[in-house]
Amino acid sequence: MIHPHIADALKTPDLVRLSPDTVLIRFESMKVYSALAAVRHLLDRGAVRPGQTLIDSSSGIYAYALALACHRHGLRCHIVASTTVDETTRAQLEVLGASVEQVAPSTSLKLDQELRVRRVREILAERPDVHWMRQYHDDIHYLGYQEVADQLVKALPEAALTVVGGVGSGASTGGLVERLRQRDPSVRLVGVQPFGSVTFGSQDHHDPEAIIAGIGSSIPFDNVRHHLYDAVHWMDFTHAMAGTVALLREHAVFAGLSTGAAYLTATHEARRHPDRVHLVVGADTGHRYVSRVHARHAEALDPAGLAPVEVDSPQQMSMPWSTMAWDRTPGPDERKEDTA
Repeated sequence: MIHPHIADALKTPDLVRLSPDTVLIRFESMKVYSALAAVRHLLDRGAVRPGQTLIDSSSGIYAYALALACHRHGLRCHIVASTTVDETTRAQLEVLGASVEQVAPSTSLKLDQELRVRRVREILAERPDVHWMRQYHDDIHYLGYQEVADQLVKALPEAALTVVGGVGSGASTGGLVERLRQRDPSVRLVGVQPFGSVTFGSQDHHDPEAIIAGIGSSIPFDNVRHHLYDAVHWMDFTHAMAGTVALLREHAVFAGLSTGAAYLTATHEARRHPDRVHLVVGADTGHRYVSRVHARHAEALDPAGLAPVEVDSPQQMSMPWSTMAWDRTPGPDERKEDTA
């Protein structure tokens, strides 16, 4: 196939078998699917027009995806970037035509996120013609993953499937599983969170090395549908690093830290559920983590000696790795909607 734009080529994932019961779905940049579908949907319904500026806050992966989608469809792009956005990503954004501003450095990921959202609101007040994509809250970001789910059904038609991946904004794992469950309601979803994320209640735990960009949240995300998750794992940096290094060492897969965390989680879940195929969601490559993770491979823990503490509630969790059965329990806002 000859693609009309590089974004159409980049969005396509590869399926790699890691073991008889574990498969990796590897994206070069997973959110390209989400951004392309969201932007196309907005254009088709007339919510945005060619040449208009789209804006959002991002720690890196979504910024790149949105810049590609804007380049693909003739739109302008403005990114309010986290301090964690690396020089390589920023350079690509600027060459693609996106304007980029980074918030002031902060020792707090929560403050970093709050500063970015505050700056977006300031820009919108100054420029009402700018469209805020709201990747954390607008469910149009679920749309792109329907196509990925349909591909998985064709590739794994008979599998009893468990999807394992970072929760992040909720759209990727949530979008995959909502679509997959239309065909098979027994598909399980296991979410991975860093300590310090409010999404599943670990905000009181501080991980001094936490740089697992994109899979946690310091502010509530409306796109996270808690009722989709069967289990949750909370993991610190050292354990995510162990999974990331092991994935490269054992399977030659160069991936990001969230993929390593999902891989370590999936190996544990596969031991508990050997009758199921565990799909590891690999959101991006490892380039952003070379110095902080891969270059420190000699420090990585041996995954064979690692296991989570099983808890019955978020209040019981402890570092460095905890897990609990979530059993598709709605979140607080979802429970309010059910009783409204």
